[in-house]
Amino acid sequence: MKNKLLLTSILIVTLLSAFNRLKIVSSDEDWPSYLGGNNRNHYSTLKQINLQNVHQLQVAWTYASGDSGQIQANPIIINGILYSVNASVQAFALDASTGKEIWRFGDPLKNWASTSRGVSYWSDGHESRILFTAGPNLWALDAKTGKPISSFGQGGKIDLHEGLPENAKNKFLVSNTPGTIYKDLIIMPLRLSEGEDAAPGDIRAFNVKTGKLAWTFHTIPYPGEYGYSTFPKDAYQNTYVGAANNWAGMALDESKGIVYVPTGSAGYDFWGGNRPGSNLFANCLLALDATTGKRIWHFQTTHHDLWDRDLPAPPNLIRVKHQGKYIDAVAQITKQGFVFLFDRSNGKPLFPIVERKVPVNGLPGEKAWFSQPYPLKPAPYARQSDEISPKDVNPYAENKAELSQQLKALKRAWYAPPSEKGTLILPGFDGGGEWGGAAADPKAGIIYINSNEMAWIQKMENQANKQKHKISLAKSLYQNNCQSCHGANLKGNIQSGYPTLVDIFQRKDKAFVKQIIQQGKGMMPGFTQLKATEIDALLSFLGHEDKQEITTNIKSTASKIPYRMTGYNKFLDKQGKAGISPPWGTLNAIDLNTGEYLWKIPLGEDIDLAKKGIKNTGIENYGGPLLTENGLLFIAATKDAKFRAYESKTGKLVWETTLPAAGFATPSTYMVKGKQFIVIACGGTKLGTPKNNQYVAFALPD
Repeated sequence: MKNKLLLTSILIVTLLSAFNRLKIVSSDEDWPSYLGGNNRNHYSTLKQINLQNVHQLQVAWTYASGDSGQIQANPIIINGILYSVNASVQAFALDASTGKEIWRFGDPLKNWASTSRGVSYWSDGHESRILFTAGPNLWALDAKTGKPISSFGQGGKIDLHEGLPENAKNKFLVSNTPGTIYKDLIIMPLRLSEGEDAAPGDIRAFNVKTGKLAWTFHTIPYPGEYGYSTFPKDAYQNTYVGAANNWAGMALDESKGIVYVPTGSAGYDFWGGNRPGSNLFANCLLALDATTGKRIWHFQTTHHDLWDRDLPAPPNLIRVKHQGKYIDAVAQITKQGFVFLFDRSNGKPLFPIVERKVPVNGLPGEKAWFSQPYPLKPAPYARQSDEISPKDVNPYAENKAELSQQLKALKRAWYAPPSEKGTLILPGFDGGGEWGGAAADPKAGIIYINSNEMAWIQKMENQANKQKHKISLAKSLYQNNCQSCHGANLKGNIQSGYPTLVDIFQRKDKAFVKQIIQQGKGMMPGFTQLKATEIDALLSFLGHEDKQEITTNIKSTASKIPYRMTGYNKFLDKQGKAGISPPWGTLNAIDLNTGEYLWKIPLGEDIDLAKKGIKNTGIENYGGPLLTENGLLFIAATKDAKFRAYESKTGKLVWETTLPAAGFATPSTYMVKGKQFIVIACGGTKLGTPKNNQYVAFALPD
């Protein structure tokens, strides 16, 4: 009898512990993980704010988070506490009902001038931890106090170079998307260099309690591993090929124990003559066993990528009705404007996907792949480059004739290989779909996608021709590492997001600029492969102190890439606006049960054209939507600094307000003390917008 009572007591305690843990991490009132949950659907069942009262929303609280600048974070809210990061990647906790700061944590000796999309939360029902990254380090903090957990790694942190090959230990590496928690594991995304110097993009899981490496999946396969033959035999050694990394985050089906991992391109992004083959597992949706990291299935969305067609966001885990029965599905959006839909268990496509032949007339030494996947349903949510002709130039541009001539001169075939002539990239390098991700109704099988329709120009330059002209090492270093973004004249391109470097030392001291070169800033990677003497030479060039005699005795880091892209340049008119006709940004609702569109509308307004009475242009947008079960779709994301709510059934605008700065982030919603809140980060900065540091929460009046 005593033994039976003891067993009963143990069972009750175990169940209560499990219940408490479930309550902590998955209450309907919470926003428990990045994008609302491991299914990454940006979805909430809260109903206090509805179609009838949404127009009454007002600011409930604001929080000045410290340093101003771009904030891409999607905050999580658990048990009335909001956790997120600021522009300089300090983690913090707030009272979610008032915005009052509880704690803030950051390395006082470093200014991690990167972007971060938030934090991860783990609890066993007794102890709770916040896990976030600053630079290459993954920290574990006590969720109550913000203090490092000393038993995790070394003094509360691990270096994410852990487990990578020895020759990758000093290469640039950060993680600016929260890791995915599965039981006592955290599976980590990585952001790497996009050059041939990139570290390998291995998918790795670490123990949440100890920080020890639990498993590794090689995205550039090793000998004997599946996919090894799709790269050159020595590619896995990471001497000239890297990346194929997951930077956008991942989704998790906890019941199946499967993590769904979208990957990006192999480095160097735009010339692949040194990596012939289809290049698995770059540009793939991977289904991995979350416990072991073993591959279950995969699908490659771009073969032998030469266009930076990274998968830009976590997939959405939904249920659809297919051929008369319900199926657990996974939907992956892309920069190309496609939605790929698969059976979650076996990777079988739920709509036909054909291999469409593409041009192969690439640069000398390049072996462009002969076909690319094209889903027959749904139709693309963004225009494709082969749909654009000279008649499609911006009708409001002053230089329409010039734009038409530029278009005529560019290659516009679908997946046209990079060239010295120039190729139109549409959707652009940022998409189409981008890191903000898609919202989805997981039960109804409807997905909501905000999309960019900005055309870019990809133009390649022969490096051998450049070497014929005698230039200093400093200028050569600038051309090879900086010019593609900041331009030959150092003026940058604010419309493309690249700041001017003209007179940089009048605004920043050399120590700060040196740190940015080494560590990166925002979307700029750190150039860890450069030697100290090379960085000094770069600094001399930026300060107009470059003299041939200063640098002739310094040997530069060698490159095996014969062609490099001349710059990340948008196709713009003389006023800096999109060179093609609107819409330049859209919001799309697609029924994935049928593959048909429910509605499609322009998202945002060009402010200058709107003042002239020209409406519904749409505009570039970064950050995703928030969907509620009772029919509301909230989104900021636009340069015009508006925060909008739409009726999800029809796309009708039902509310809008102006934020203190553009909200290039995905909003969260939660309930505390009987009140529902919607919160969004307003950092501005991107697309030349004013910068800020605020989090703004909205609620109905009392």
